Order: sequence, then structure tokens, then C-alpha cells
Amino acid sequence: MSRPFDICVRGAGIVGRAMALQLASKRLRVALVDAQPEATPGHSDVRAYALSPASRSLLESLRCWPDAAFATPVKAMEVTGDNGGLLHFEAAGQGVAALNWMVDVPALETRLAQAVEFQGLIERVDAPRPAPLTVVCEGRASESRAGWGLAYDQKPYGQHALATRVRTERPHGEIARQWFNREGEATEVLALLPLDGPLGAACAVVWSVSPRRAQALRDMEAAEFDAALHAASHGALGAIEITAERQTWPLQFALAQNWSGAMPAADGPPGSAWVLAGDAAHTVHPLAGQGLNLGLGDVQVLARVLDERAYWRPLSDAKVLRAYERERKTAFALVGNTTDALQRLFDHPNALVAQARNWGLRGFDRSAGLKHWITRQAMGLS
Repeated sequence: MSRPFDICVRGAGIVGRAMALQLASKRLRVALVDAQPEATPGHSDVRAYALSPASRSLLESLRCWPDAAFATPVKAMEVTGDNGGLLHFEAAGQGVAALNWMVDVPALETRLAQAVEFQGLIERVDAPRPAPLTVVCEGRASESRAGWGLAYDQKPYGQHALATRVRTERPHGEIARQWFNREGEATEVLALLPLDGPLGAACAVVWSVSPRRAQALRDMEAAEFDAALHAASHGALGAIEITAERQTWPLQFALAQNWSGAMPAADGPPGSAWVLAGDAAHTVHPLAGQGLNLGLGDVQVLARVLDERAYWRPLSDAKVLRAYERERKTAFALVGNTTDALQRLFDHPNALVAQARNWGLRGFDRSAGLKHWITRQAMGLS
């Protein structure tokens, strides 16, 4: 007779698989609910994530870090305001090899899936299984969270993200570039993120624009889109050629009011509990590239507090789960609220506000101590 499950992880995306692997490394038996549909034939995933040194450390411990061809180091970052304000970060100034790494999503997902198959304490299942603790990693549209009636406060930004891949005339130089551009009364946020290794001339594009503009950009002929992207990037990398399909999705700031609680009687054994992680608990604007880093931070902290609990406390112990919730809400408050404030500040149409924010951007760039501290926080090295 097989050993009962200790944990049921609902959701087999990047955070869900990482969660299952990290918990299994603590000698816990995990049921991983993997009900993801097969990829649509001909559909390519154009996403790439900016992963911090802390996230890399976690994934390396799980033996899931992709090969160098799929994890490009970011040695510097340039952020340009809508009126010329410039913010510059360098890895050398932080004493690290890279500020972060741009990681190809399919390559990372493949490594995680392979690791799950080789971990004997993880069993992939097609429906939830009874366990003392259920970890919900189903993403922003979590069915479990909605089914249990958990409050999920959402603030739409009135923007959509457009993602694609491009080839550039000049190499990216391992620099991530971001622009805040005024388009009429709205601010658009464009990021060109380095791919294909240190000498590459390919970039991932994340362009945050109004829904109408997103649709127009998505439907443009390739040459017209290339010209629009060249203009928005101020010609920083020369001529640009799109090399992948364009994908769009709505942007929002969202936060679950409670991240842990007792399992409803109809969904689990007596005394069992649930906890939220990843986008099921929180979502942020992509301008700071912190969404997946926050989710992987959830993985690290939940596994740690469960592993360090007193021997007599069960996995479902409310005090243990509240410790996880408090720690991760504190981390989210710093990163999520800062990102939200920046987005709303740059989206403000008032000319005086525009002058003040660009003055502030230049001032922050000259504030070595504060910039160093913020950068270390973003890298997960606080």
C-alpha cells in the first residue's frame, strides 16, 4: 500500500512544479494536479521571464536551471522616462555576475517537467487528492480560489501587455532596456529584454499599452509593426524585425485577502488546510519583471516554514501557515506596491507630475545608497 499524500499541489505551471519539487526535497509525498491542456499545434510561447539570483539559486538546487543558450545574463539595465529621465543599474556595482537572467519559458518548463518525472515522491494526478495541506498554484484564474469564495481584490490597469520576439540590427550587449513613452494621454511601457546569450541580437518584447492600441499592434503587418517598435525604442538597437507571433493579455494588480485557511469540509479531510501561492495569491504589473520571482519566493518560504515547524505541529497547523502568509505578504507589499505606484505615477497625464517624476528618476539614479538597497531587494539578496 502506497504512503498517503502529505501535500496536494493544484496547478502544474512553473510555480506549481517548483513547489512540488521543493516540498518533495523535504521528504514530503506530493500529489501534483496536472490538468493542463496540450499545447495548440503551431502555437509558440514567446514569453521570457527575468529571474533574479535568488530564483536562480532555487532552480539550480532543483536541477532545473536551463542551459546557457536559454538563460541570458542581464549585466545592466537602462530605464528611460517619458521626458528624458534616465535610470541605470549595473551588476558590477552590486558585486554580482548579473542583475538577473532572461529565461526562455519553454526551456524552463521542460526542465521542471523532466525533474518531476524523476522525483519518486511526486505523483502526477488528474484531479485533487486528499491531503493534510493543499497548495493552490493555479494562477490568476484559480478555480479553487473562486470555488471556495475567497476574496481576490483586483485593480485593472486599463492596459494590455503585448509580447513577441524580435531580431535587432545591433547586439543587445546584455542590457535590458525599458522606456516610458507618452502616446496621447496614456503612457506606454516598452521593454526590450536580451535573449540568445551574451553576444545575441535577439530580444523579448513586453509592451504595455491600451487595449485598443494592443489590438492595433497585434493586427499590424510585420513591416508596420517593426517600424512602430523601432520608433518606440528610439532606435536604440537599430533596425528591428519581428520573428514570432504576437500575444496579448490584460494587466492588473491583484491580491487575495487571505492566503491560508481551513479546508472546506466537502473538499478535504477533517483538520486539513489550504494555502495560496504564485499568481493565485498575487499579480503585479510586468514593468519590474517581478511576477515569477514573487511566486518562486513563495515556494522557498513555504517549504522552509513547513520544514522548520515543531515536530508536533501538523502540516495544516494554522500558526505555521500564518507565518508563511505574513512573510510573503510583507515581501509582496514592498515589491508589488512599489511597482503599482510606479505604473500609476507614470500613467498620470498632468504635465507637472511628468516633470516631477522625471526629476525624481534622475535624483534616484544619483542616490547610490538607496539605489543599491532597492536593487538588492529586487534581486532577492536583501
